[in-house]
Amino acid sequence: MTSRAPRPSPTLAPDLQLGEPMTDTMHAGFVALLDALALASDETWIGAFDAWAAHTKQHFAQEEAWMEELNFGPRHCHAGQHRHVLNVAGEVRRQVADEGRFETGRQLVRELREWFAWHVKSMDALMVEGLRERGIAKADQVDQVDQVDQVDQVDQVDQVV
Repeated sequence: MTSRAPRPSPTLAPDLQLGEPMTDTMHAGFVALLDALALASDETWIGAFDAWAAHTKQHFAQEEAWMEELNFGPRHCHAGQHRHVLNVAGEVRRQVADEGRFETGRQLVRELREWFAWHVKSMDALMVEGLRERGIAKADQVDQVDQVDQVDQVDQVDQVV
């Protein structure tokens, strides 16, 4: 039996770090799974997409719960962006699965990188500022299990890719 050394938690580029541990951890998972999707072969693309999508749905739901808790003013616009991204991504997944349109899937990954950087620096930065202003720091909610789950998701995708 071969054992692997534990893999470190995904890291996040400094320009995407907001200084709020729970948010930064979720964002690192998003980026790591998007990176795995970018490297996926045609044969493994759907599995890598599904891992990214599962993480992203949880990530967006968590942010939306925080914004509701805060009664955060721009929460509907922020959540609307989340819904739009998930809807477009779901349609692209369908096109890849049903029609073999892998280049469309790869284009989605490229565009998601650009969208995500903008989204983090604008929408998520405002959300984190709202958390701080109200003294609702989420640092105490960073859960090792969540970090391990993200690493496991990336490991599973890496094994297939």
